[in-house]
Amino acid sequence: MDKRVAESIALAVIGGSGFYDMPGLENAQEIDVDTPFGSPSSGIRVGSLAGVGVAFLARHGNDHTISPSELPQRANFWALKSLGVERVLGVSAVGSLRKDFSPGEMVVPDQLIDRTHGGRPATFFSNGIVAHVGMAEPFCPALRSAVADAGSSSGSTVHDGGTCVVIEGPAFGTRAESHLYRSWNVDIVGMTALPEARLAREAELCYTVLASVTDYDSWHDSEEDVRADAIFETLRKNVEASRAAVRALAANLPSRSSCSCATTLDSAIATDLAAIPDATLERLAPIIKRRIAAVGAK
Repeated sequence: MDKRVAESIALAVIGGSGFYDMPGLENAQEIDVDTPFGSPSSGIRVGSLAGVGVAFLARHGNDHTISPSELPQRANFWALKSLGVERVLGVSAVGSLRKDFSPGEMVVPDQLIDRTHGGRPATFFSNGIVAHVGMAEPFCPALRSAVADAGSSSGSTVHDGGTCVVIEGPAFGTRAESHLYRSWNVDIVGMTALPEARLAREAELCYTVLASVTDYDSWHDSEEDVRADAIFETLRKNVEASRAAVRALAANLPSRSSCSCATTLDSAIATDLAAIPDATLERLAPIIKRRIAAVGAK
């Protein structure tokens, strides 16, 4: 791939359930990236959208063959970072835990709760390097605001803010769990925003989620309990709205000078950079090269 193309990818879109491609990408080419963490979920399509370099990756694979617990998230984010991506939008399907967050509407959450089982690799930093990134605000505030505006401008009903609880999946939760999360004032439930948000922060990428509401989970008295077939029917109706929001976002990306995502590792790496093993430096080169260069280590 032309190095100039790689350096001009301002936005990557990770498409979730039902969102397997991005029509309208001009001069698109599909790139297969080898990573130290295995193969990404799919080939990465790179092209231009609204005059901006955009990459697209199908989170669950082109044919939805990868479950939430099996997603190669480190490979996905390493690959995107290696291509020069600066911002990542994760488009996801979620269940609503509120009466006023209705199926067919969108949510741009601002908080996360982790209810996964701890088996998903959630950090790049191991084997001789330790880093502690801040996650008090798990999403880039500038990108989050721009996504909310993009969704609204595309004609969708968008709820700006909310807490997403991330469950392990692939099974949906029990009715008791649904009521438990509502008692915590959680707004939506999904399966993929973690470890995506953590890995994006470690890779110094701006990251946020555009969540498409497909159902009321299992708590609603007058609605059916969540079922996969019903979800996919709603998703089919929502995909074009999500694509329209992506197009609007590409045309109005915020400057990275308005957030601190690009310099996260300046205060996060606990290991003396000179003490990091050469093999680890090589494995994490796209992730830490800016920080290494900034201090002139090794």
